[in-house]
Amino acid sequence: MLKRYFIPVALLPVLILLISSCGKTQKKTTQKPNVIFILADDLGYAELGAYGQKKIETPNIDELAGHGMKFTQFYAGAPVCAPSRCVLLTGMHLGHSQVRGNDEWASRGKVWDYRAMIADSTLEGQRPIADNTLTIGKLLQKAGYTTAAFGKWGLGAPQTNAIPTKQGFDYFYGIDCQRMAHTYYPVHLWENDHRVHLENDTVAPHTKLDKGADPYDLKSYAKFHLKQYAPELIFQHITKFVNENKDKPFFVYWATPIPHAPLQAPQRWVDYYVKKFGDEKPYTGDRGYFPCRYPNATYAAMVSYLDENVGKLIKQLKDLGIYDNTLIVFTSDNGPTYNGGTDSPWFDSAKPFRSDRGHGKGSVYEGGIREPMIAEWPGRIKPGSRTDLISAFYDVLPTLCDVAGVKKPKDTDGISFYPTLIGKNQKQHEFLYWEFPEYSGQIAVRMGKWKAICKNMKKGKNFTFELYDLDNDRTESHDVAAEHPDIIKKVKDIVKKEHIQSDNPKWKFEVLGDK
Repeated sequence: MLKRYFIPVALLPVLILLISSCGKTQKKTTQKPNVIFILADDLGYAELGAYGQKKIETPNIDELAGHGMKFTQFYAGAPVCAPSRCVLLTGMHLGHSQVRGNDEWASRGKVWDYRAMIADSTLEGQRPIADNTLTIGKLLQKAGYTTAAFGKWGLGAPQTNAIPTKQGFDYFYGIDCQRMAHTYYPVHLWENDHRVHLENDTVAPHTKLDKGADPYDLKSYAKFHLKQYAPELIFQHITKFVNENKDKPFFVYWATPIPHAPLQAPQRWVDYYVKKFGDEKPYTGDRGYFPCRYPNATYAAMVSYLDENVGKLIKQLKDLGIYDNTLIVFTSDNGPTYNGGTDSPWFDSAKPFRSDRGHGKGSVYEGGIREPMIAEWPGRIKPGSRTDLISAFYDVLPTLCDVAGVKKPKDTDGISFYPTLIGKNQKQHEFLYWEFPEYSGQIAVRMGKWKAICKNMKKGKNFTFELYDLDNDRTESHDVAAEHPDIIKKVKDIVKKEHIQSDNPKWKFEVLGDK
């Protein structure tokens, strides 16, 4: 009898420890789910292992896909930064959006002078969105969420009402101005409405190698790698915010500047990829941003560094016992870039779509706007699932309203994909719409398998569309517009219906009747 009872008594401390441990990761809660929305910058459709990348390693984000849902036909709001973010946060497509291009608000003065911006904060930031803009942040605040934005903002300027803390976010830490993000070692970041000065020297973006420096000598690049790496500081503040708000519903908008140029990454990750890729030709700065000794290794290092932090954040959620009650979404603001030493074709960054210049960032072809999108929500989203639902950034706002239990605005262009996340019947778009007044003026319409594109709209008032069958021509190589005049007519009718003239003269289309 003694032997029969001795074993379970001896194991009692172990059982108590196991029960305690389970309680950490399986905390029961009736509160609304936390939401973490991770937005990469210039990450291509195929730059994650889960989407077919062979050279860059992203095990933590791939695991998100394995535990959640992978979207295969998800689109950015625009092919460049600021308008894409505006579409995301407001739920309005580019025909209705306040921001339709990158407007640096140049009438203020020397906005492209890095040192001038350091001296005068009123030169930072982009042209501001309106005071009364309805954003995801404001809607989730209404639903009882504590909200925070981290990383790159790009929708306003300091000393205006367009900063994050006046547009629906209780807390902000990061980069207010897109141009200041052209170095990963800035002299300051922003916390709410004030500057946080860093221990970095003033090395202005686009600075070249010293005269006579050997481009093959790693020491020649020392001045471009300073003390405080902005993405690391931003991530530290994310983890702090999560710790401080673990007992109430929170919304984290993590708009990381990675992997937007310039090519700057933690040395340990660069060394890892130099060993993996071998030697390579240096980038000396002829296509903007900073020179880089190992451009491909550094680009891969940036993506893997981001992936590493995603893994750390997931572990933190599990350690705090709130992982099971957190929806995590990962995507990118537009397709892969072509400048600053990056080589998207070498990585096949938009596979199976084209990623070369003219088809990646800045373009409404698939490589410029189709993005990876992963959603993980334990117990709600089926692990390892995928969807071919055709959806876009402006669907995120109504989706998160459904997740948070707050009434959706009536005037959104989006359709909630919440039913898709939880395996229910889904309402579908008749079409998706983009208009982009930069890069000579472009418009795109997606209807089922059809994709119509009009380019060079500001050159000779062109309104002639190309047409592609994406089911059979994913690289958009065979224009079949001449064979389908009925489809082209529908496309032109959609454009006339969806385009509303912008108040910004830079974003007007005379060919569509704008005055």
